[in-house]
Order: sequence, then structure tokens, then C-alpha cells
Amino acid sequence: MADVPRYQGAFGRAQAERLLWRAAFGGTRAEADRLADKGLVKGVRSLTRPRNTDLVGPKPTDGENPIAPNDAWGHDVLWWLDRMVRTRAPALERMALIWHDWFATGDVSSQKLSIKQAKLFRKHALGSFKDLLLDVTHDPAMLIWLSGIDNHKDAPNENYGRELMELFTLGVSDETGYPYSEDDVREQARALTGWTATWKDDVGFVDFRFEEGRHDKGSKTIFGQTGNFDWRDSCRLVRTHPAHAPYFVKRLWAHFIPVPPDAPTQAALEGLYVASDYAIRPVVEAILMHPELYTGPSLVKPPVVAIAGMLRARDRGIDVDSWSWISDMAGQRLFRPPNVSGWDETRWLDTSSFRGRWYGVSEVLDPDELDHDTYDRDETPAQALDAALRYWGRPTLTSETQAQLLAFATGVESLITADWQRRAFRADRQMCLRALIATSPDYQAS
Repeated sequence: MADVPRYQGAFGRAQAERLLWRAAFGGTRAEADRLADKGLVKGVRSLTRPRNTDLVGPKPTDGENPIAPNDAWGHDVLWWLDRMVRTRAPALERMALIWHDWFATGDVSSQKLSIKQAKLFRKHALGSFKDLLLDVTHDPAMLIWLSGIDNHKDAPNENYGRELMELFTLGVSDETGYPYSEDDVREQARALTGWTATWKDDVGFVDFRFEEGRHDKGSKTIFGQTGNFDWRDSCRLVRTHPAHAPYFVKRLWAHFIPVPPDAPTQAALEGLYVASDYAIRPVVEAILMHPELYTGPSLVKPPVVAIAGMLRARDRGIDVDSWSWISDMAGQRLFRPPNVSGWDETRWLDTSSFRGRWYGVSEVLDPDELDHDTYDRDETPAQALDAALRYWGRPTLTSETQAQLLAFATGVESLITADWQRRAFRADRQMCLRALIATSPDYQAS
């Protein structure tokens, strides 16, 4: 098995910043410096093999009261965003977000069950895909979302069996079409029969369980193999299908790097994945150490990642309930993917969703509104830009972006025509610079 290529260039603050944004939710200048001091291998492993998974900082509120994630509208979003902001193991939370997109599950009329699923994703974040797939298959939210509890031997339901192959494990080949047939879909549905739940008024579905009497115990033929298959066999058959490892590598890679892997890298990652008995961590670590991550093009930050990163940069917790509708406006409300395919990462920035990113920046800036009466009346444009960069922890910006920001700051000077404007206009300039930095291409991508 060929080795996966590893980045050999300088690993300084800029590379550490990109790693923090790709594998976690960004970090402060000090965090980037500490990561850079570790070097590439130790830096990556400090993220993927955390020793401390505690949450630090004030517990979340909706502005007045502690959040009620199982009950109050939008508080499920606040619950997860809080974990992204306060966790000491951000790579685990980022991987849980990736699995939420991968096994996209929408509104199941129970925030409690949605949160339970998110905890499942965190549990298996960097563990075994084999175990993750088994647990997702009988996860209550998934059983509701893709009709698992309606899949009976007398009336097989194909929803989960189809998506299990098309979206979760095998995908679609551009060259040869689907790597499975409609007969495979029907037979998978039969193998997956048996799960059910009990409806309880004013509560919803409870007591999710497997009942032998609902399961089709007859012989099935899937991918040319015949046997008395059940749901565990269904998961095994897709995992060991020749199309699975290529699909897994390409899809996982795309969450970290915006251009596809070259053929040798693809083959090496597939070999690593299978040789590790379908372990997730070795593949993620290899991707995070790959040259393309550090020398390739920027990757647009998912809206929730950008929001969590700004809050982490400001050391601010969840203290308002507006993040639910702001993230929705930005195009990524947690627990509400647009469909079973998850979010379209190629559409993170468009004319409709970027407005939500502006609102997100405004929400972060709001508590730090500057006083016109006390602001420095003699601040220079260069000083103003330096202060705004310091506000965000001095993120790495291109020289072109910095030049544009400085030009804006200088242009404000020509608008000052009265003495009373010296403080007011310069305070407003500072707020504008903070907003422009956070909405700049350099900050919205990494």
C-alpha cells in the first residue's frame, strides 16, 4: 500500500490557522502560534486525539434564561453551537457536524431525538465508520426520517435502503451510473425490516425496538450475494462493496479540501481506510497532513463554522437566541438540512445567504458598540486598521485585502468636516472595519 503524500513545507501561523479552520472552528492568534510550534504531525494529532473534551466558559442562555434544547424553538441550535464554541476538543465537534451533513436528518418533530443523534455523531466522530453506520441505521431520528419504523415484512419501505447506498456509502459513478440495481434496493429494504416504535400522545414516538415478527426472514440477494440477511448484514454488504472506499474517501476529502484528490492520493487513502478496518481517524489525519490542504485553494467556511469561529475569537458564549434564525438565513440551520442529501457545500456563498453572514457579524459586534463621546479623536487610519485586526485576534489577511481596508479607513478622513465628527466618525469607522474584516473573502474562506 502506497503512503499518502505529506506536506513538507513550512508550518507557521498561516498554515496553523488554515488547519484550525478546516479541522475545527478557527482559533485565536495565540492558539495558532501554539499549534505552529508543535509542527505538522503533532499539531494535527493534538486536534484529532484530544486529551480534554470538557466545555469551558459560561453555560448558554437565550439572553435571559438557560436554554431549553429539548423544548424551546431553536434552542437545539443553541445547544450545539454552544458546544462548538466552548469545547476543548473542537475537531470532534467539527466531525460530528460533518456526519450530520453526511447522514442528513431533518425535522423529526422531536428536538430531543435530533440532539440524541448529534451525540451519536460525536461518539463516533473519529472512530469506526463500521460502528457509526450500524448505530445510525437504528438511530431513532433516522428511523423516523427515512421510514425505518414503517418498514414491515408485508410492506417493505425502500427509503432507507436506497439512501443507505446512494448517499451514505456508495454514491453514484459518473461513468457507469449507480453501483447497485433497483433489485438491490428492494432486497435491501427487505433486509432492513423489523424496526418499530410506539406512538405516545403529547410525546411522540417512544420505545424504538426491533421485533422479529416484523422482519422478513426469507432469502435475499444483494450485490449478487444470497442469504437470510438482516439489518446488520445490510450495513456489512454496503461497507464491503467495491464502490464504498472510493466514495468514502472522495466525500470525506471534500469536507476539508475543495479540489478532488489525485489518483495516487485517492488510492493511498482507500488502502489506508480498508487496512485500518474502516477507521475514520487515520484517513482524517492523512487528509489534514496532505500538501493540498496547505498549498491548494481556499475553502469557504460553512455558515455555522464561521459563526462558531467568530464567537471563539471573541471568547463569547451563547447569550442570545438569535443564532437559530441567523444561521438559517446564512444557509445552515442545524438539524434542518434542506433534504436527505444534506447541504450543498458549493452554494455556501450566494446573494441570498450572504445576508445572513452579515447579520451574524453584526450580532457578534453588537455588545461592543463604541461610544462616540469617548473614542480616540486622533486615531489614524493605520491605527484604526490595527485595532480592528486586533479585535479579531489578528487573522491572516492578504496584502490586497489589507490595502482595501486601509483605503477605506483613509477615505473616512475626508468626510470629517466638523470637530464633533472627529470622535463619532472614527468610532463608526472602527465598527465598519471590524465588520469588513469579518465579511472579507479572506475571513469567510480559509
